[in-house]
Amino acid sequence: MGVLAQVSCSRVVKLMGNRFGFTVISENNQTGDFAIDAAIEEVKRIEALFSTFRESSQVNEINLFAGLRSVKVVPEVVQLIQRSLKISELTQGAFDITYGSIDKSLWNFDVNMTTLPDNETALQSVGLINYKNVIVDSANSTIMLRHKGMRIGFGGIGKGYAADRAKKVLLSLGIKSGIVNAAGDLITWGLQLNGKPWTIGIADPNQQKRAFSSFNISNLSVATSGNYEKYAIIDGKKYSHTIDPKTGLPVCGVKSVSILCSSAELADALATPVMVMGVKVGLNLINQIKHVACMIIDDDNNVFTSHNINIKH
Repeated sequence: MGVLAQVSCSRVVKLMGNRFGFTVISENNQTGDFAIDAAIEEVKRIEALFSTFRESSQVNEINLFAGLRSVKVVPEVVQLIQRSLKISELTQGAFDITYGSIDKSLWNFDVNMTTLPDNETALQSVGLINYKNVIVDSANSTIMLRHKGMRIGFGGIGKGYAADRAKKVLLSLGIKSGIVNAAGDLITWGLQLNGKPWTIGIADPNQQKRAFSSFNISNLSVATSGNYEKYAIIDGKKYSHTIDPKTGLPVCGVKSVSILCSSAELADALATPVMVMGVKVGLNLINQIKHVACMIIDDDNNVFTSHNINIKH
């Protein structure tokens, strides 16, 4: 019997306020398009549950009743919150889903931003950020935020979770090879049409259109957090739009962090805290986690990698 011919189907759509790209290898275009439709529906379902921009989302209800009462949610919301809290523990609060309470008026990260707020103002702006004040009752499937004004958000983990879920849907429909790219948080499985692994480029922080380095990967996820998209330059120093939840001040010193592991959710969730922690502490953390690798580029373009990574420049 001859080998069945296969085709590659791709689509780019706006989901969760971001650009999502889907590429699948399938028997024919019809099968591929049907599978991509199903993956898109799954991401829309997740967005409806977790988006803070939707009045009707369960996350908005949790935020609305912060400091007042617990809110009944579906088990899926409880589980993602529990995993988020574990990552907060692991990163000693550098990752924190209660970041939603931060005073956005302090930060616009554009050309008009010429000064940083003073340390005290910055510290006050993060006063309600503390993952330890998220009360989870998994038996009753409820969540409560301990203090009024607290807000949770899934900006640091939601896209990765959606990519993992989309992959699961595609696999269940018989798609043995593909890529889901959730605005730079991507997951790959199987091989390309030519039988080779997928090649992933990491953006050069100085010239986004150019790849800084590339990886041949399959069955792996990559997430990159960088200061090249939103930042402010104050007194000649570049400050990232990533805020340290402990100080309320923007992170500096690191241009980009790329995390590689099997889950897009975990890669997404670890990229930002490693940026907050800085090169030394960040690498130390990643070197202690099995099956997770990372690459960090600092402000002087030095490249640092965890012990278990092989990079081609």
